[in-house]
Amino acid sequence: MSVAESTPETPGVPAELRQDRIAEEVDAVGFARVTDLAERFGVSVVTVRSDLGALETEGRVRRVRGGAVPSGAPRHEPTLEQAVRENQTQKAAIARRAAAMVQPGQVVILDVGSTTTAVALELVARRDLHDVTVVTSGLNVALALEPASDRIDVLVTGGMVRPRQHSLVNPFAGLILEQTSAHIAFIGCNGVDAERGVTNLNFAEAEVKSAMIGAAREVVVVADGSKIGAVEAARVCGIGDVDAVITDASAPADAVAPIERAGTAVHRA
Repeated sequence: MSVAESTPETPGVPAELRQDRIAEEVDAVGFARVTDLAERFGVSVVTVRSDLGALETEGRVRRVRGGAVPSGAPRHEPTLEQAVRENQTQKAAIARRAAAMVQPGQVVILDVGSTTTAVALELVARRDLHDVTVVTSGLNVALALEPASDRIDVLVTGGMVRPRQHSLVNPFAGLILEQTSAHIAFIGCNGVDAERGVTNLNFAEAEVKSAMIGAAREVVVVADGSKIGAVEAARVCGIGDVDAVITDASAPADAVAPIERAGTAVHRA
C-alpha cells in the first residue's frame, strides 16, 4: 500500500511519535512525497518538511526533491547531457531573466550546470553587451560563449576535469577565484532550502561554488522549481549568503516563503 493510500492519521499526534511513523513510512516505501505524508498524517506540508529536517539531522532519512528516501539510499548525479534535457522551458526562462541582469563592462562568474549553460547562451544573444568578462569553471560554458568572443572575454579557472559535468575543480580551481572581484555570480545547485541553504550533489563542485560566492559582490542562484525546497549532501552556503534566487512558477510556495522571510529575494521567471 502506498503512502497516499494509507488511512489518514488523527491530527494532534505528538511530533516525536509522528516523526517515528514518518521514518517508518519512508523505510517501507523507499520514497515518500511531502504531499502524501501531509495527507497521511493530517498535518501541513510545512510541518512535514520540518519533520523531515529533524529526521535527516538524526540520520534517519535523507531529504530529496519533493520528499524523502531512506538514509542509506544512493543519490546518483545526472550527467550534464541528462540534466540539459530536463525542464528545458523553465531553464530557458530563468536564463533570460538572469542574463538581463548583466551590464556592459561587468565581470561575471558563471558556474557549471545546465541552467548556467542556458545563461551563457542568453549572454551570447545579447548584442548590446560589450567589454564583459566571464569567469567560469565549466568547459562547455566557455565554449558556449566563444561565438561572442568579440564582446565577451572568457577566463577559465583551471583545475582537475570532472567529465560528468565538464567542470573544473580543485586543485587550482580556487586560485583564480581568490584573485577575482566579480560584480555578480550566477550559481547552479541541486537544492535551495531556507534552513539548509544551497546544496549540491558533489562535494568537489560545492567547494568551487563556495569560492565563487566569496569572489562576487552579488550572488544569484539559478534553480528550476524542482530544486526549491530540496536538500542534498554537500553544503555550498547558507541562504543568507544569497542575494536572489531565480526560479520558475513550479517552485512550491511553502518552500519559497521561508526563503523570502530569510531576506533572500525570489524571482519567478
